[in-house]
Amino acid sequence: MAYPFEFGLQDASSPIMEELMYFHDHTLMIVFLISSLVLYVISLMLTTKLTHTSTMDAQEVETIWTILPAVILILIALPSLRILYMMDEMDNPSLTVKTMGHQWYWSYEYSDYEDLCFDSYMIPTSDLSPGQLRLLEVDNRMVIPMETTIRILISSEDVLHSWAIPSLGLKTDAIPGRLNQMTLLATRPGVYYGQCSEICGANHSFMPIVLESVPMEAFEKWSCSMT
Repeated sequence: MAYPFEFGLQDASSPIMEELMYFHDHTLMIVFLISSLVLYVISLMLTTKLTHTSTMDAQEVETIWTILPAVILILIALPSLRILYMMDEMDNPSLTVKTMGHQWYWSYEYSDYEDLCFDSYMIPTSDLSPGQLRLLEVDNRMVIPMETTIRILISSEDVLHSWAIPSLGLKTDAIPGRLNQMTLLATRPGVYYGQCSEICGANHSFMPIVLESVPMEAFEKWSCSMT
């Protein structure tokens, strides 16, 4: 999860988030190089009086500053398209979880089980136990098995919401009357926090998401206790 004065992204806990972090660093380096070159040219123009009479009519220079931006855009676009297709790919999910947004809580339904469904409300500040996080803890966590491909179906029953967990690279809008889907694969056990990322009313800030990734044995015990 995020911590105070954090300047970078949260630690990746899924293959998709790892790819997004690599792409972020790749793009940031390109932006850094372009900014350095522009700053150098500007400083050079301001500090020297030397000019070249053929600079404004040079066909070679015009060719370079036309082709070079196109090459840079291609270097950014190709990795981006690759990650987009990876995020949209659905490869034989072992478990399906339906997520419904409400004002202002989430409900979860495990479609592969008969009676495994529950609502998830934020725990009020006055009811928090020592060590729990304010505005982020819920009464019922969404529990999933780690290293398992999971399909998340997302929709809403009232207004627009957005189901987002940054450390897993997940963010999908919950739209009334429409069913969106995405793939989830947690590579390690842990508790991951997120929040609704679409302004949905007065209590938009009070509908957190808590996802707990556990080994398969622990997930089976949890599912038996919930049903």
